[in-house]
Amino acid sequence: MTGVEVRRIRPGELERAGEVCVAAYDPLLRGAEDDYRERLRDVATRDAQAEVWVAVVDDDGHDRVVGVVTYCPPGSPWREIGRDDEGEFRMLAVDPSAQGTGVGTALARLCEEQARAHGASGMALSSLAAMTAAHRVYARLGYERDPDRDWSPIAGVDLLAFRKDL
Repeated sequence: MTGVEVRRIRPGELERAGEVCVAAYDPLLRGAEDDYRERLRDVATRDAQAEVWVAVVDDDGHDRVVGVVTYCPPGSPWREIGRDDEGEFRMLAVDPSAQGTGVGTALARLCEEQARAHGASGMALSSLAAMTAAHRVYARLGYERDPDRDWSPIAGVDLLAFRKDL
């Protein structure tokens, strides 16, 4: 996708970024009653407690959010498996219409830059086993599975851990 800009989210983009998250994760959610949907939609809280970054494209003179990621800097309550010397990102989501265009790769690379800026020597993340397209992106970027850190936040949700040296 040409003309993609990656930058910090702006207040007027919070709702759209939440919609992108829900749309990207919807096939993986456990029906309408899955309360994770509201957690995905709540971009404002993530941005207050971490750093939310977006990928935007020009849509008739207006920026349109097509991707979003939460970078979890040191001290952020959104960190799950990152060690003290690692960066971590979560909820990397690309609008279904923009998947496969490099948006996810650009957002992951941005998180790596942020981690380096915070002095991290590695990056860690968790992913559902079903997110095989994301796993291919991570592999292309040099991430490796770290099965010792696989975990389950709730029964029936098993997360795979990945890491990379920076």
